[in-house]
Amino acid sequence: MANQETQLLDEIIVTSRRKMLSLGAASLAGLVLSASAPEAKAATAAYSDTDILNFALNLEYLEANFYYLAAFGTTIDKANAASMAAGAPLITLSGTVGTPGTVSGGSLVPFTTIPVASYAIETAVEEGKHVQLLLSALTTSAVAQPAINLGTSFQTLATAAKIPGGSAFSPYASDAAFLIGAYVFEDVGVTAYHGAASLLTSSKNLTTAAGILAVEAYHAGLVRTTINYLDPAGTSIAGYTNLISTLRASLSQAGLLGVAPSASQYDNNPDDYGLATFSVALGGAGNVTATRITDADPTDVVAFARNTTQVLNIVTGGGAVNGTTVVSPAKGVFFPAGMNAGPNGFK
Repeated sequence: MANQETQLLDEIIVTSRRKMLSLGAASLAGLVLSASAPEAKAATAAYSDTDILNFALNLEYLEANFYYLAAFGTTIDKANAASMAAGAPLITLSGTVGTPGTVSGGSLVPFTTIPVASYAIETAVEEGKHVQLLLSALTTSAVAQPAINLGTSFQTLATAAKIPGGSAFSPYASDAAFLIGAYVFEDVGVTAYHGAASLLTSSKNLTTAAGILAVEAYHAGLVRTTINYLDPAGTSIAGYTNLISTLRASLSQAGLLGVAPSASQYDNNPDDYGLATFSVALGGAGNVTATRITDADPTDVVAFARNTTQVLNIVTGGGAVNGTTVVSPAKGVFFPAGMNAGPNGFK
């Protein structure tokens, strides 16, 4: 199975790169104002390594459940034949700090494209293992899984992003819809891990976070490449990436509370790219149109970073900021009751 998946995914990548040079995709560039961890103006709270890893654990609970439901039709704490056959870890939710919340929404995706189904299965297993890794690192300090909404949350964000038919959008409806759901999460995960990196004091914890960030970046790149492969002209789902990036922009920007960005590369505007097109010259020939897959600072090619308030604004639909006041605990959309992080929540 692994060899077959690798061959199919390689075929997608090779074929898509060829299509990029001949067709390209619609010009897409979402605008987001964000701050790096050292310059995170809205994130004034002093976080310990335990706080940071628990913040990451909340996000991994969200991602893992999204992928488990898509690939196996079950949540991370319930095994079935499909999840066991794939080697997906069964997560024990008891023994954590707080009362575990339930997951609403989500279902098995009726995949019709083998490479997309393979990606969903592989990523589900990996996200489950990320949850296991963080639980192990946190031991008795690990917070319980929060209440997670994987149903109406997508409809709320799709409507806000002005995706056609957003009020009925479900990432579990088809291969293409699933990829859009995955797109919502993966880039945010990369920016969250990068934003937290400089706050970690333990080299062991930093190594753990850096390793997870790298895998999340692989996921993000594969999602983007596959979307480009399925929609090289940018007339449908590739175009949606621009709408999503624009929404992430407005939600993330609120985390700065009106503070003007500095000259830092992490505060550049824009700092979140969809599947944008650009011109390249090949072998001295005339320029051709290609698609930019990497979501990074174009000058230094460094992944963008977001502070905790910015990430919370995205995953709670703006629930982290009310006007110019940071709300604690932030709640809404994917985290209807907020993240699990003790009485004060995250800011």
